[in-house]
Amino acid sequence: MPVIVQTLVIHAPIEICFDLSRSIEIHMESTSQTKERAVRGRTSGLIERGETVTWEATHFGVRQQLTAVISEYERPYRFVDEMVSGAFKRFRHEHRFEERDGGTLMTDIFDYTSPLGPLGRIADVLFLRSYMERFLMQRNECIKRQAEKHWNQKIR
Repeated sequence: MPVIVQTLVIHAPIEICFDLSRSIEIHMESTSQTKERAVRGRTSGLIERGETVTWEATHFGVRQQLTAVISEYERPYRFVDEMVSGAFKRFRHEHRFEERDGGTLMTDIFDYTSPLGPLGRIADVLFLRSYMERFLMQRNECIKRQAEKHWNQKIR
């Protein structure tokens, strides 16, 4: 069961960072390399507690769908999305936000179990963990760019 933890300092208020992290449109922009799009459940706007979204994307050359639900929600400090159905055996993705030095410290904790038992654990070591680390970092860098751009335009 790998756990990926990533932190990123964003020079924008916590509320902006929290909302951009829940934005369906920002998620699709940040995952354009996999052609990810929302196809069921919440398909636009800001996802809320109890709502689901089904993503369709191409990973490793295979078109697949994954449905997640927002299971925990404490605006603007944290929310959790958990897989309902999809390629993983399970995952829990916690998004944390802390006010820090006039900006926001964003922390992602992605805890997952690969399918296929021992073969999945081998895949984690060989390529899946590093793939997921890059995937999450690209998403977080997109959130950072959008938050800082939005905030800089607002304070001018």
